[in-house]
Amino acid sequence: MADDASVLPGVARAREALKDVPHEPGAKKPDPILVADKVIRRFGGLTAVQVDHIEIQRGAITALIGPNGAGKTTFFNLLTGFDKPNEGNWNFNGKPLAGVPPHKVARQGMVRTFQLTKALSRLSVIDNMRLGGTGQKGESFWTSLIPALWKQQEQEITERADELLARFKLDAKREDFAGSLSGGQRKLLEMARALMVQPDMVMLDEPMAGVNPALTQSLLGHVKSLREDGMTVLFVEHDMDMVRDISDWVIVMGQGEVIAEGTPDTVMADPRVIDAYLGAHHDGTAHDPAEVAAETGVPATPPAEGGKTDE
Repeated sequence: MADDASVLPGVARAREALKDVPHEPGAKKPDPILVADKVIRRFGGLTAVQVDHIEIQRGAITALIGPNGAGKTTFFNLLTGFDKPNEGNWNFNGKPLAGVPPHKVARQGMVRTFQLTKALSRLSVIDNMRLGGTGQKGESFWTSLIPALWKQQEQEITERADELLARFKLDAKREDFAGSLSGGQRKLLEMARALMVQPDMVMLDEPMAGVNPALTQSLLGHVKSLREDGMTVLFVEHDMDMVRDISDWVIVMGQGEVIAEGTPDTVMADPRVIDAYLGAHHDGTAHDPAEVAAETGVPATPPAEGGKTDE
């Protein structure tokens, strides 16, 4: 292994950084980009999110998984300013973000995509991309009246947009209406548009939902490339094959709380995670490991030595 970790590929850097992190909820990371404490969101009498402590390692791909209703998307919405917590605080790159509106969260370098894409259907693909550029002088009414003040910047934004469209293989769709794109192409467009901000962290909400299998590998490759470019990725996903393939670290939520953390293989063999997905032992019945593996794809192997099991 190289002495200087900075020369390692992104995947190797991330896994080297995480190798000594305890496999337990709320585990501290060596270089967290995001730290959240005591984040609670209630809807009437229902507590949807109750995260005591969570840290996201810089430069790694972290999966946030859990059964339906576990609070994953609600937690995403809280962190990115699309919802407000009843309690709690979180810091991104050392700066507090609780209560900060979404557009200012994005300016801080934390951007997100949505399970249901937010492409502006009646604008062209290139115009959707241009909208992702920040600090545009032409957005000011008085400045917009003097093209000489904003033309150069608009050209630079367009050049960056074209580079990203080529990277995501959407350049052939440049002048098409965004509404004419397939579901998978819209996912690619939304990811590309998020990169117009030149973020430090990208948050993807179920990036594979509704995607044609023909585009799946392309999307996986693009997510991995974000890590190679030095970005941090946090994503919500139900596709366990994808989670195993690209994740450096996995955080599991159940009933609004973080119930497990660790590497993909360790987490998916954790009885707490199997319980969360299948309700094992809740009805007094112990599920056979082989049956669990057949139903969920979770390997029928015991947790790593020293790992926690059910009390």
